[in-house]
Amino acid sequence: MLSVDDLFKGRHFDREIIVLCVRWYLRYKLSFRDLVEMMAERGLSVAHTTIMRWVQRYVPEFEKRWNRFARQVGGSWRVDETYVKIKGHWVYLYRAVDKAGKTVDFLLRAKRDVGAAKAFFRRAFARHGRPPRKITLDGYQASHRAAPAMRRSRSPASNSCIASGRVNSR
Repeated sequence: MLSVDDLFKGRHFDREIIVLCVRWYLRYKLSFRDLVEMMAERGLSVAHTTIMRWVQRYVPEFEKRWNRFARQVGGSWRVDETYVKIKGHWVYLYRAVDKAGKTVDFLLRAKRDVGAAKAFFRRAFARHGRPPRKITLDGYQASHRAAPAMRRSRSPASNSCIASGRVNSR
C-alpha cells in the first residue's frame, strides 16, 4: 500500500480537494458535473473528466484502506443464486450473506453450473481468507457439489453444509 504522500504525488490539486470530491461522489450519488458545480461555488475550476479520473484512480486504494477497519463477515453464510436482467442480458447472480445480513461476496455469470459455483466459492474464500464454519445452500445441486469441494481444497477440516429449501438472503 502506498504512503499518503506517494498516493497524491504529482497531482495539481490539493489532496483534501481530491478526497472531498471522491467522498461526495461515493456517498451522495452526485454526478461529476454536480461536483464541478459545487467546486466552482468554492472558487475551484475543475473539469468533470478530472473528477472521473480521480474516482477511477483513488476508489480502489481508498477501499483497501477502509476495508482494514471493516467488520469481518460471520462464520455462517447463506448462499443463493438467482437469474437477473442487467443491461438487457439475463445473467446468474451468485450471492452470499452472513448471519447479520452483511454481503460476503457476489458474482455474475452467464451459466449456472458447477464451474460457476466453484468460481464463486473460490473468490469468496480468497477474499475473506478462510471458509466459513457453516454454509446454508438452496436446493441447487451444483452448489452442493462445489461448496464441499472448494472447502476441502482450502481447509482439510470438514465443516458443515446445510441444504435448505429456501434461503432467506434478505
